[in-house]
Amino acid sequence: MELDKIKRTWVEVDLDAIEHNFKAIKSHICESKICCVVKADGYGHGANKLAELYSNLGADFFAVSNIDEALELRFSGIKEPVLILGYTPVALADKLAQFDITQAVYSLEYATLLSEQAVKTGATIDVHIKIDTGMSRIGFMCQSFPRDNASIDEIEKVCNLPNLNPCGIMAHFAVSDEGEDGREYTGKQLDALKFTVEELKKRDLEFPLVHHANSGAVEYYKETHLSMVRAGIILYGLLPNPALGSAINLKPAMTFKTQVAHVKKLREGSSVSYGRTFVADKDMVVATVPVGYADGYFRDFSNEGYMLVNGKKAKILGRVCMDQTIIDVTDIEDVKIGTEVVIFSGGEDGAPTPSSLAKLAGTINYEIVCAVSKRVPRVYMRNGKVVDVMYKL
Repeated sequence: MELDKIKRTWVEVDLDAIEHNFKAIKSHICESKICCVVKADGYGHGANKLAELYSNLGADFFAVSNIDEALELRFSGIKEPVLILGYTPVALADKLAQFDITQAVYSLEYATLLSEQAVKTGATIDVHIKIDTGMSRIGFMCQSFPRDNASIDEIEKVCNLPNLNPCGIMAHFAVSDEGEDGREYTGKQLDALKFTVEELKKRDLEFPLVHHANSGAVEYYKETHLSMVRAGIILYGLLPNPALGSAINLKPAMTFKTQVAHVKKLREGSSVSYGRTFVADKDMVVATVPVGYADGYFRDFSNEGYMLVNGKKAKILGRVCMDQTIIDVTDIEDVKIGTEVVIFSGGEDGAPTPSSLAKLAGTINYEIVCAVSKRVPRVYMRNGKVVDVMYKL
């Protein structure tokens, strides 16, 4: 399949890099099971395609945000356990059971409602107990003992509710991506989980899976790996904190590309785009590329960012529009309609990276890749060749 027949703007996902990352992480975590986090459409890379690859490589578990994402995996043929990390309306209890989807339960109230609905429909639902060791988001409060001893009693009640099968217990780290600065608090969180597990064990409650490690913990804190880890951003070759470097040899998998739609001469004094925030101080050559904030290229990059054209940096001129952006190609040779433009890549070619763009936008690399919109097709590559294309329009 030829790329010029695909679309105006596209993302290339390197499946060789994805496979490399999975194997590198698997080697790093030794005996722990690996739960591949594919929420948010696989962090923008395409959940179905990558879940299929992870499954073939030996993934033990998958994690998603909600039941829609879980069902999408099931309908695409994924057989491994799928864990919903967030809220599912209790009215959908029968769907959880029907499609063998594991649900996180994070309060006695929610677990009771889920149990009652499961009893009504004759369903039995696998659940993981979600505890709060310091994130203060969702979960049974287990941050400090003996202050939070009541949560142990509540978890025991949940484990005895009818039609719920507690097969895991979990928590989430808040600062595991801050290296030594996060070590003390991360250790405190880990101790809280271990204490909770031991207290429940005294009540004859044990869980096949105990997991706390997110990508930062996988990278920097081996003692947190326990029986399973939840690998997210690192599967896609991006670091939870680029400033810390990586303990694992990762390869960025996503390259965002577009092509030149129009080239024109700009005269001195001409203004560019909405608001006239750029005015040419000399004659220039500019190119319009068909990508904008509706594709996931942030308006924050107006007059700040650059794209790579024929191996050279082309500065963004004026405001990024919804569907188009204007770049300076004055000093770049052989630019014409159809010339390929790199919006971001792993950086080895001199293009911006998700991390460098995140710095411009005051955000994190997670948001940059997740923001690439559904109208941008994902093009899957092996050995530099197109092997599949995913459209979501």
